[in-house]
Parts: sequence; structure tokens; C-alpha cells
Amino acid sequence: MAYSQKLKAGDTFPNIEVRTLDGKTVTLGQTDEGNWQAVFVYRGKHCPLCTKYLNEIETYREAFLDAGVDIIAVSADSKEQLEQQLSSLTISFPIAYGLNDHQMKTLGLYISHPRSEQETDHNFAEPGLFVVNEHGKLHVVDISNNPFVRPELGALTRGIAWIKDPENNYPIRGALDY
Repeated sequence: MAYSQKLKAGDTFPNIEVRTLDGKTVTLGQTDEGNWQAVFVYRGKHCPLCTKYLNEIETYREAFLDAGVDIIAVSADSKEQLEQQLSSLTISFPIAYGLNDHQMKTLGLYISHPRSEQETDHNFAEPGLFVVNEHGKLHVVDISNNPFVRPELGALTRGIAWIKDPENNYPIRGALDY
């Protein structure tokens, strides 16, 4: 039986570099302004639920920005697959491609094989969300083994805003290690 390493709340977010469509290499979890970053990992172009969720994230973009949280989405798709998906997306936040098996394992994501060549031509990550604070620490983590379970975005944005309010003095939760 193979075991998967999972990132723990409070861990330093790993150094994962990916490419965006404009050719830039970006490091997930890092921002220039010291904001937090929400890293949404999605399955890829083949998943209609992912396309719907990415478009829904866009409707909460202002709530994320108001809370000081930048957004990026990433999948294991190729550049060509992402370019094909763009016609179905109505997003303005950065989206990246090319997440490889090693990077998916480093993030502790569940990884699936395609059911057929019609689905896709590579292994892909099941959904994951990593909210990284201004210190590069994993503040919120949510991973799923299927496309049907994802955070409700209204609750997520309200929760992050509450966490970030200094008056609440809310620490990283779930960081105990036994």
C-alpha cells in the first residue's frame, strides 16, 4: 500500500513553479505585494465541474481581493489544453498549466489516471485548495479525491476575511502533530 504525504497546516508552502499562458513562470503561494494567495488546483479541461467552479471563483474575485487574497488556478493540462478551455472560461485571475506528477505528490493531492484517451492524455490532480499567508505558511488547506467536493466560496471568502481580521487573533488551525 502506497502512502501519500499530505501538507500540514502551518507548513511552509513548497516551492512549486508553473507557467501561465502569457509565458511567465510563477511560484505558487508567492505574491509581490505580501498578500495571501489562494491556489486552486483543478482537474483540467476535461472536467465540466472544474470549468463551472473556475467561473464561480471569478464571481467571488472581489471578495478575495477585499480580503487581501490573490487567486491563481493550476492544472496538469498542457498549454494547448488550457488554450482550448479558455473559450469556456470567464475569468480574469491568472491560470497556469503543466503541474507534473512530482509537484502533485509534493502538494499531497490525490492523483487520477484518465478513464480513457477521450477524457485526457495524462495523470491529473483531483481538486485542491491551498491558502498561503503572507509568511508563506499554509493557512487553509482543502483537498478532495473527486470533483464533487469543493469549498463553498461564500463561506470561504467570509472565513478568510474573519481569519485575517487582527481583532480576531485567529491562529492557523489543525497544526498539532502527534
